[in-house]
Amino acid sequence: MTISKTYKIKGMHCASCAGIIEKTFRKTDGVSSADVNYGTEAVKVSFDEAKTSAQNLSQKIEKLGYSLDISSAEEMNMSPEEHASHLGLNQSKKEKLAEIRDMRSKVISAIPLAIVSIFVMAWDILAQYKAVPEMSYTISEFFHHLLPVFATYTLFVVGKPYLLGFYRFLRYGKANMDTLIGIGTVAAFLYSFTLGAFENVLRPFINVDATYYDVVIVVITFIALGKYLEARSKIKTGDAIEKLLNLQAKTALVIRDGKEVEIPVSDVKHGDSIIVKPGAKIPVDGVVTEGSSFIDESMVTGEPMPAQKKIGDSVVAGTMNTSGSFTFKATKVGSETLLAQIIKMVEEAQGSKAPIQALADKISSVFVPITLVTAFVTLGVWLLIGTNALGFSQALSFGLVSFVGVLVIACPCALGLATPTAIIVGVGKGAKEGILIKDAATLEKLHKVDTVVVDKTGTITIGRPTLVDIKNLSDLRDDELISILASLEKKSEHPIAHAIVDYAESKNISIVDVSDFEGIQGKGLEGSIKGNEYFVGNVKLIKDLAVAFDASKVEQFTAQGKTPVILATKEKVLGFVMVADEIKIESKQAIADLHKLGIQVVMLTGDDEKAAKYIASLVGIPDVVAHVLPQDKLAKIKELQTHGRIVAMAGDGVNDAPALAQADVGIAMGTGTDVAIESAGITLLGGDISKLVKAIKLSKITMRGIKQNLFWAFIYNIIGIPLAAGLFYPIFGWLLNPVFAGLAMAFSSVSVVSNSLRIKVKRL
Repeated sequence: MTISKTYKIKGMHCASCAGIIEKTFRKTDGVSSADVNYGTEAVKVSFDEAKTSAQNLSQKIEKLGYSLDISSAEEMNMSPEEHASHLGLNQSKKEKLAEIRDMRSKVISAIPLAIVSIFVMAWDILAQYKAVPEMSYTISEFFHHLLPVFATYTLFVVGKPYLLGFYRFLRYGKANMDTLIGIGTVAAFLYSFTLGAFENVLRPFINVDATYYDVVIVVITFIALGKYLEARSKIKTGDAIEKLLNLQAKTALVIRDGKEVEIPVSDVKHGDSIIVKPGAKIPVDGVVTEGSSFIDESMVTGEPMPAQKKIGDSVVAGTMNTSGSFTFKATKVGSETLLAQIIKMVEEAQGSKAPIQALADKISSVFVPITLVTAFVTLGVWLLIGTNALGFSQALSFGLVSFVGVLVIACPCALGLATPTAIIVGVGKGAKEGILIKDAATLEKLHKVDTVVVDKTGTITIGRPTLVDIKNLSDLRDDELISILASLEKKSEHPIAHAIVDYAESKNISIVDVSDFEGIQGKGLEGSIKGNEYFVGNVKLIKDLAVAFDASKVEQFTAQGKTPVILATKEKVLGFVMVADEIKIESKQAIADLHKLGIQVVMLTGDDEKAAKYIASLVGIPDVVAHVLPQDKLAKIKELQTHGRIVAMAGDGVNDAPALAQADVGIAMGTGTDVAIESAGITLLGGDISKLVKAIKLSKITMRGIKQNLFWAFIYNIIGIPLAAGLFYPIFGWLLNPVFAGLAMAFSSVSVVSNSLRIKVKRL
């Protein structure tokens, strides 16, 4: 059976490492696909369990210096409470932090040696220009014997990974960035050692005073410093998952055998009654059964204001109870909860690859071999051509400098980090704002969208009927009118009845007993309250009663898509209320913001055309298509696409599924349901359409960051390699010292990660 799992990878230090691991896995019998993400240092691999195993895959790459963290696959399938309990005990994270601490200690030990080496280099350079006197013979000899000791420690202790990279290249023929640094620094070290060991023999032929121990020391120190800063920065890019995990409560206060018992969240079962006190986190998903409170849902939905929860309302794991105590029934536990789905979705999205990354991956896969060839060709050209113009000694010296410079500066890491780091930060920021992004490809496509198609019900409107108007035609007070209506409708199961009852309850209007209740098919209902007979229903019912009523009073409302509910006795009409699917508060501003972004908005709805156009006019949507079935919505999406439009469809994620699937980007107005989260590329928690604008802005910001990263990574190598090779020396006399090459290479990756981290602070 073929399974697909994601594993963390140990020992991966550069983009070319990702290419080596991918190729190795794809050549393994039983593996159908393998995608390595350098940004997350993880691989998603699909393999046939009958032909290979995770242990076998790990063994395949161990000889190359890598291994799979097999336990990480199980951890990625944990429920949030299990995941949270492992937070801080996570083996792969512990090892990564230990690795960073080891890198830090080595960098700290190497920095003083590099400072001394830079001091000696600077003195020699300044002395050549008569800016300072030349070193005395004693001081010169002291450093002449000290630098080889420094270089030996730096190369064999701090630079051990690069030596191993060189060794693996010689043994297995696999080259990565460590290989390049290893070859360059070993060549400089051996050349300098040879000059020192055979100084008298070689003096007549070459300049034995031109050693490169300082280059070995400073290059390795700068690169080690850069890799340390890069590793530390990369940990920050993925902190969205950790913040989500920290939302999870550790314990729950449940009622067992009539007693309050505090138990671990992992022990909560379906149907448990759970008590939540003020200031406590809600441990699992459920429905309020007793009491009421205000819940801070900002870390899940992005909404800043606490939401009121009363009996019958849903609550979500990880949110915070701000005031009041209540009891709720557990309906979803463990991996079923919304928080679990969010964590899983964010993890998968951060580990996915955007199409724009394909070019960088292709270049990174061939970059190291091309660089090796370029470095040896550079050395050969210097020796062949430079000898005639400069002499063998000078040509060899310049050739070695260029050889080392090319190997050091040609690092594919910035290229490999350009896309994944921006995606990781972008997806994490989206999750914090209540915008769930399924994969990197969706985030990339979203920034190109020029047309947004929206459903009316549940997208522009709230999605459920609410009481919006009261017209009192009697001597009764408004609250008395509503009390009679709600008391009668309390007996009905119709959605409109629920809207009236909910309104009464929200206003604390009393609901009284009703006798002689009877439903009137297709027209309404009747009943008695305190001996008085009342009728509630539509215009047909009033006509049947032969009660005087001017129907034109409700026509202006029905043209707006509102439904009248009339209260009458046998003698007269007491008044009526209008029930409608109310427009969301944020809809008008969201549509205006989409127009500001240059995006065309189209409303598709199955509702009446007059009602649809009225709603559209209120929020500023000029294009309306009414009376459409789900298949008609699909056809409209296709029509827009044939005219070259890039279409995003925003719907409720259930009955709009065909249109969501056809659209270039499907956006579910999720209300916290697993159906909504699974149905589209992007889910907007809470069904807030203003988050659609934020999602598009986030996509544009993320893609801008990726393009900036790729531009600087490409420019860096396009300029750096010819400069290091000495291409400009015959024209301008420019030759790049490997020390500066090491400095530039070290901070190229850091700059890319830092640029990606800027996405965190961008305002949406």
